[in-house]
Amino acid sequence: MGIDIVFKIAGVGLITWIINSVLKKADKDEIASFVTIAGLIIVLSIILDMIGGLYSSIKSLLQLY
Repeated sequence: MGIDIVFKIAGVGLITWIINSVLKKADKDEIASFVTIAGLIIVLSIILDMIGGLYSSIKSLLQLY
């Protein structure tokens, strides 16, 4: 769980940016907005999974129930 997470988030951002640019040039602004929101949700789910893992690590480190 190191640099690979950064590359995953950067990859999602790059793909979202490319699709967003193509859709805006094709005058599909509404769909481009949905693509941006979908990319944001994907990145947030990755981050929430990392926070959950951090919480579990801290919980086991402090031996809490």
